[in-house]
Amino acid sequence: MLALVAPGQGSQTPGMLTPWISDSDSRQLLATWSEAIDLDLIHLGTQADADEIRDTANAQPLIVAAGLLSARALGVDNDAAFMAGHSVGEITAAAIAGVFSESDALRLVRTRGVEMAKAAIGSESGMSAVLGGVREDVLQAIADAGLVAANDNGGGQIVAAGDLRALSTLAPEGARVRPLQVSGAFHTDFMKPAIEGFKAFAAGLVVHDAKVGLVSNKDGAVLLSGERILNRIIEQVANPVRWDLCMSSMESSGVTRAIEIVPAGTLVGLLKRGAPHISSFALKSPDDLDNARTFARMKG
Repeated sequence: MLALVAPGQGSQTPGMLTPWISDSDSRQLLATWSEAIDLDLIHLGTQADADEIRDTANAQPLIVAAGLLSARALGVDNDAAFMAGHSVGEITAAAIAGVFSESDALRLVRTRGVEMAKAAIGSESGMSAVLGGVREDVLQAIADAGLVAANDNGGGQIVAAGDLRALSTLAPEGARVRPLQVSGAFHTDFMKPAIEGFKAFAAGLVVHDAKVGLVSNKDGAVLLSGERILNRIIEQVANPVRWDLCMSSMESSGVTRAIEIVPAGTLVGLLKRGAPHISSFALKSPDDLDNARTFARMKG
């Protein structure tokens, strides 16, 4: 069985939309989305530098737009039995699964990005990736430092989040700690101020049940209820992402192949380490489309 997976914040790179809007229809669609959310996605995806697209309010809509454009071009969503997304990628996955429209997905993520950016202002918080080490020891070291395991990604990668001073002293035995270029402690209590505005906007969305199972970041549960999926997307802002449980759930549900849509690479790497029985494909450019379609329709 096939799953489509959508990456989260930090996977964006300058110019990543340029090859995906070479035709007039795709460029016009991106222009329409830009107008709908009052954000120039064409500029962000083709001309903006790394600092501009690192801004949370810019990065999140850009990543969702990239995922939706590449999924449209790929055109194999009807072959997929499951959808999953990491953090903001869960909005991309939900839109592909039919929970809400692409336009509403962009409006939703625009609100999410703005509210999270506001919550991060003056918080003196951040995130660091902890690579390697013994899982239990790493989790204990994070807790002892008063931090949160905000992204439990499996495959030997856990992201700690919280106070910047505490992060600067984090040094679990046998692990490497790498500070992440983000503006706050996402998926922790630091983001609770973002919930109210995000929830208020989401209340006005038209929501449908998913056409295929969506694997939830909260606990790896496979959901079909559109209302439950949306509620979990809201809650996720201030709660940890359990991508390790998403991978386990896909494995136990019979997923044998996964395609990561644009901007691809991160989740394929995690799957190779944390769920090696799932074959994976990173869709990085339009040149990969034919091979990705072949991969999607392979037997087994």
